[in-house]
Amino acid sequence: MQQSADVTSAVAIIKPARLASIDALRGFDMLMIAGGGTFIELLHGKTGLDWVDAISAQFEHPEWHGFSFYDFIFPLFLFLAGTSLPFSLKSGLAKGFLKTTLLRKVFKRMLVLILLGILYKNAPVDIFDPAHIRYGSVLGRIGIGTFLATVLFLNFSQNRRLYIALGVLVAYFLALKFIPVPGYGAGDFSFEGNLIGWFDRHFMPGRLLQKTYDELALLTQLPAACLVIFGTLAGDILLNQTDSSEKLKRLLIFGAIGIAAGLLWNFVFPINKHLWSSSFILLTAGMAFWSLALFYWIIDVLGFQKWSFFFRVVGMNSLVMYLAYRFIDFDETSQLLFSGIYGHLAEDWHGVINALGGLLVAWLFLYFLWRKKVFVKV
Repeated sequence: MQQSADVTSAVAIIKPARLASIDALRGFDMLMIAGGGTFIELLHGKTGLDWVDAISAQFEHPEWHGFSFYDFIFPLFLFLAGTSLPFSLKSGLAKGFLKTTLLRKVFKRMLVLILLGILYKNAPVDIFDPAHIRYGSVLGRIGIGTFLATVLFLNFSQNRRLYIALGVLVAYFLALKFIPVPGYGAGDFSFEGNLIGWFDRHFMPGRLLQKTYDELALLTQLPAACLVIFGTLAGDILLNQTDSSEKLKRLLIFGAIGIAAGLLWNFVFPINKHLWSSSFILLTAGMAFWSLALFYWIIDVLGFQKWSFFFRVVGMNSLVMYLAYRFIDFDETSQLLFSGIYGHLAEDWHGVINALGGLLVAWLFLYFLWRKKVFVKV
């Protein structure tokens, strides 16, 4: 196993210069994906504090239209996958690697991520019953989005990539708005009658998560890839601008435009994570620009880095964290280690403390890897 790598969603080509803020934000995000979100959700109704309940309510997905903070977590990870691309790809080009070589490496990583995603979603995988395998996955979406963004990054300027992403979002909206769905007509954004579901049912092999559609299937890959493309724009800003104040200014401007455009578009194309609606993409991209600006300002500009170590340990091995939470029962380990302590508390708190203990065990596992300088890439 190679022990030195950029762990950005398994897309690093050569180890580039790192920004602590990117690793820290990625680590924060992965903690929310892995177990932190569950821990916060379990706090609901336990403390008697309204503000705690309000925060925990943000860690439940809306049933259909609408938005909560939890909806932002996966889009942020896609965005950060794109943010690191300019660092790794430009480093590769500077070292003399051909574009075709870089593309081939990223393509291979995409295939590995797709396979790991299938394993993650279906383990144990019954290869003799492919009709019941779910092929859409988080890892697959990261791999495909990163590959598409790499193709664009290596062949188009920053402005052209922006226009392409916006063009995809407009085309996606027009398709859902004006292409009629048999039995429902055009412009139906409902659970039953949307174009995405019809397309999934007719063209996506295997099992669909929501029966009538799958939010990680085919058509939704296009708007999701735009988040990675927008992330490359943020990476360009951090890599190419010499003045930190100018970097912050541009990140904040992009963020404000994205949030405003997403909220306005919501009136005609509802914000919807299941559909990966264009309004949802712009809103979460804007929030991602602002989140990155905040972390960059605090950690890399002001120099307050010590507090971020907890998150950077996770961010530098985010793929390990994601897979470990699927294949290692940290809840069972936490129960074995801590139930003798929290067993004396009110029963309502057992699940909360156990989830927190599982997070602690997982972090200590990653800290051990960090101490040994083991950073896993695919």
